[in-house]
Parts: sequence; C-alpha cells; structure tokens
Amino acid sequence: MGRLSGKNCVVTGAAGGIGLETSILFLQEGANVLLADVNGDALASALSKVKQVVGQVPGKTETFVCDVSKEDQVAAMVKHVDAWGGLDVIFNNAGIMHAKDDDAVNTPEAIWDLTQNINVKGVWFGCKHAVLSFRRNNKKNTSVINTASVVALVGSATPQLAYTASKGAVLALTRELAIVHAREGYRFNSLCPAPLNTPLLQDWLGDDKAKRHRREVHFPTGRFGEAIEQARAVVWLASEDSGFYNGQEMVVDGGMTRAYVTPEGPALAAPKNNAFGR
Repeated sequence: MGRLSGKNCVVTGAAGGIGLETSILFLQEGANVLLADVNGDALASALSKVKQVVGQVPGKTETFVCDVSKEDQVAAMVKHVDAWGGLDVIFNNAGIMHAKDDDAVNTPEAIWDLTQNINVKGVWFGCKHAVLSFRRNNKKNTSVINTASVVALVGSATPQLAYTASKGAVLALTRELAIVHAREGYRFNSLCPAPLNTPLLQDWLGDDKAKRHRREVHFPTGRFGEAIEQARAVVWLASEDSGFYNGQEMVVDGGMTRAYVTPEGPALAAPKNNAFGR
C-alpha cells in the first residue's frame, strides 16, 4: 500500500472493467484519481461502487465525462488535474470492439473509422496532453500506460480487423513515445490483456457457447482473465517500482500467447477479490 501516495492519476474508460478496478487500486495505493468515461450515468454508478469498496481514503476522487476521440475534451480532462498539482500518471484505457468489426471484406468503413478514432486517436490525445501537463507542471518520473491487446501480438481466426489494427498502432505509438521522451523522465508502456471476463467481451459473446469455448480453450488455465488481474499490473507500471521499465509491452494473458497445446482437466476458478465479486 502507498506505492502511489500523492500521485495525481487519470483513468479513461473508468466506468467498468479494467478501468474501474484500476481506479480502486490506485486509490488504495494513496493516489488522487480522476475517473473519466464517455458514459456519464455509468461513471456515476462506478463512483458509487468505488466509494463502497474503498471507503474513506486520503486521496481525491472525482469524475469527468470525456469522449477521448475529441481532443478538446481530452485536453480539458487533463487540465482538470492541474488544480491538484499536475498529472503524474495517465492510464489511456478507453476503447471499443464493435460487433460489426469483421475481416477486410466485411468490416464497414464507418466501423473502421470509429474504432481508430477511439482506440488510436484517443490514446494519442491522452499521450499528447499528458506530456503537455508534465511540462507545464515540471513533472518527472511520470508514467503513461496505454491499453493494447494480445491481438496486437498474435493473429486470430475470429476476425476483428479494425480492433486488431488499432491495438497494433497503440504498441507502435507507445514504443516511439517512450524513446522520444525518455530523457524528460516520462515513461510509456503498453498493457496487453488477454480476453477478459468484462462486460465488453461478455456482452459480445452473449449466450453463444461455441463462440465462448473457441476462446476459452486457448487459455492454459481454462478461463478468461479478470479485470483485477490487469489492474494489478497497471499499478506496478504506474509506480516507481517499475522505474526502469520503459517502451515495453506487458502481456498479462495467463500464458495464452505462449501455449501450443493447453492442458486437459477442469478450469481454474477465477479470483473473487474484484469490484464485481467482493
């Protein structure tokens, strides 16, 4: 506890999943946290859950409605934290995976553009305005974490081309910024989650057991990951414990991308210590 004591943090896509779990852990580690999301109602519900789980903490906890594909909104979101003393950590986590995203032939151009606007431009805007804030406030030892995906590293026969391309772009963008800004003391790293037991994926899979099994079978553990397991990695990336870790892809996938043949037998149980199962 206390690894982020006094740090001012922004989390986008904070209304659920990895963003919500990370916000909770950031607060428990002593940070001030601005929870940002495009959905104001979901954000209000998330804040209520945060307060329920975390209880009384010394840090500030506020919300900010933001469409990350709109630069003026991202700029305003980051500047909001200037009143706290300036940004130290930003977790550019907001993203979409659209149900109409398909292969090169069947993905509509509008879905391609929507996905790139949120998943790539949104991350770019977050990085850009984080750097501007770091400079405005003379910050050093700062951390930027961008959510990518394992599909940026391995191919998939269940296509989601716009999403996959967007996450590959996040990896490239993050690596370059890590090198460009290294001498300023700003670190940039990517998080590459495996498919997770989050509303985004579960709503997409629905009750299609075959669709679900086709993905679960690739996990050595026999189960999807949990958002809390990603959030723990984000806390480490945000903290000074990872001070010499820069320009990297942190793959948190239960061994999925390392597996050729997975074990037989019952799946391991998922952890329960998260905001949805406490």
